[in-house]
Amino acid sequence: MLRRPAPVRTALAVAVALLVTACSAQAADVAGRPSGTRAAPVTPARLGRTLPADPVRMVLPATGAETRWTQGLYVFGQQVDRAATAGCARRGGFALPAEIPLAFIRFFALPDLDFIARHGLSAGAELPAPAIAPSTARAGTAAEVRRCRAEGAKAAAVLSDLYLPVEQRWFGELGPVDRAPATVRARRGLSGCLSAHGVKARDEQAFIAAAEAREQSATAAELPAVEAELGHIYATCMRPVEAARTPARLHLRTGFLTTHTAAIRTLRTKLLPAMRAAEHRYDVPLVFPEP
Repeated sequence: MLRRPAPVRTALAVAVALLVTACSAQAADVAGRPSGTRAAPVTPARLGRTLPADPVRMVLPATGAETRWTQGLYVFGQQVDRAATAGCARRGGFALPAEIPLAFIRFFALPDLDFIARHGLSAGAELPAPAIAPSTARAGTAAEVRRCRAEGAKAAAVLSDLYLPVEQRWFGELGPVDRAPATVRARRGLSGCLSAHGVKARDEQAFIAAAEAREQSATAAELPAVEAELGHIYATCMRPVEAARTPARLHLRTGFLTTHTAAIRTLRTKLLPAMRAAEHRYDVPLVFPEP
């Protein structure tokens, strides 16, 4: 299924509006298997550890491929948060409530079309679950849990404070790219492309909403084929749109770097050392989805 972003701490609140394209109840029909569609089977995604030479590409992504680093950055912050919270609880001699596993969440605002074409519309790399020894500790009180969660949030903020303000400004400037004449022209062909692949959807939001419904109705045995099929359609039909948007985003980022020199200097000198220090201190992996 298309994963929705779980609620995040204040330090990562900017991600909510950008991680997943909002699904609307617009007219669409993907019932049954789209005719004429041929998609390779979904292949498992890998995890990588190679960081970009310039952290700007991770914090201020301009292409879908760069958002793989951004996804890893967000998950790393959440891992640091949880590790610091768990350490606090261990010192206090109590257990924390169970939490849902962490997951990489796609940026459909900057779609990674090569990744989607290879791995399906929503399937991706799986984050290894940390080994947790059975605990006989008592359950923490509400006050104890709040105290430790605050400690975890503070640890994560050491990282997010270095990049979040400038990242918020960057994402806030991307809107004009979607409204640019070249993007608008490219979007006009989207409905026809989807129709040619057997999907009746008048725009991207309608396709995503209908695709989510189809994934939810698929059986476990059917889901890999459905994933591959939907990913193939989406990647194929969105390529003209991304071909228009990507150069515009890259050009916009070049200008952004020259108007935010102090923030970019801080980003380039302090973020990666801080991440490496957190990786060592909290024993959490810094990993990213890879094709």
